[in-house]
Amino acid sequence: MVKRKKRTREHIIVDISVNYVEYFIVTKGFSVERVEKDYGYDLVLFTYDDNGEIENGQIYLQLKATDNIKKTDNQTIAFSVSTRDLKLWLEEPMPVILILYDALQKTAYWLYIQAYFEKHKININKKYITVYFDMKNTLNEETMNQFRKYKRNILR
Repeated sequence: MVKRKKRTREHIIVDISVNYVEYFIVTKGFSVERVEKDYGYDLVLFTYDDNGEIENGQIYLQLKATDNIKKTDNQTIAFSVSTRDLKLWLEEPMPVILILYDALQKTAYWLYIQAYFEKHKININKKYITVYFDMKNTLNEETMNQFRKYKRNILR
């Protein structure tokens, strides 16, 4: 007998991660668009001023979700990313934020990709590169202001 396709744990935690991130965006008063065809971005974040008027530019978000966070110590998480994605992200003029959702702890960590690679000067000639998330960078409503500052700095 042929079995039907299954909804896996991976499918479930990916959906939870999207919902988790979108919650903080909309509670901040910003808006978000889901990218239907994922070629390197999952969400596009739009910001608004105090009068509710849309601001120029956007912030690109790539989400990853896991049950298996790999801590290198009590302050750092290691995560491998494809250099195919990195090439896209590093050539993007607007901020690209990589978000790692820890499904077991129900929290997310973020990494501003362009700033990270500017600081660390990593050669991306391998198929995968390990990046390190600072566990202090947890996603919350206030984080959205930080992302907005990154965008504003670029537009200046």
